[in-house]
Amino acid sequence: MATNKTNFKQKLTRKQIFNGLFIALILLLLFVPAAKAFMLQGLMEIGLFKPNLTYKTETANTHLSSIKFKNAKGEIISLADLKGKIIFLNFWATWCPPCLAEMPSVNKLYEQFKNDPEVVFLLVDADSDFTKAQAYMDRKKYKLPVYNFASNLPETIFKGSLPTTIVFDKKGRVSFNGEGAANYSNPKFITFINQLKELKN
Repeated sequence: MATNKTNFKQKLTRKQIFNGLFIALILLLLFVPAAKAFMLQGLMEIGLFKPNLTYKTETANTHLSSIKFKNAKGEIISLADLKGKIIFLNFWATWCPPCLAEMPSVNKLYEQFKNDPEVVFLLVDADSDFTKAQAYMDRKKYKLPVYNFASNLPETIFKGSLPTTIVFDKKGRVSFNGEGAANYSNPKFITFINQLKELKN
């Protein structure tokens, strides 16, 4: 009888430990953005979160010259200034786990095209906090160019969901508009960018 009680206590203890670890893991994922980002990165590595590529070209319902961003030096750039180039525009924040999860893939994409004069990257910090955003980039050793808002944005461009990534073709048309984390170093997305480079019309 005593042996049965001992076995029961051991099983109970193991169950309590397992439950405690499970609860700790859930709390970690809920309250630590880096932990959730790490989990999402792992899911990306096994092939989930591919960008949903629909080869479309939509003309923005607003003038590109009214959409402006500012870098840490205070230099202001409008999307109209970048006409003739492919624009990879990403809205993110340091507290946003899906944003942090997709950032390594964004950085890989940037590394592939950083010396290409036809492709421009704008990483727009939704909090407009250069210090915090740049500290994150420096810590991760990313060279991604950080910008802040310098104008209001139409909802056709950004509805407020983070992360949001928009790709404009050389004529300033929206060719990709994706909400939520995605793996932008995916070969299909790289092919998509290269196809936009070759697009004549």
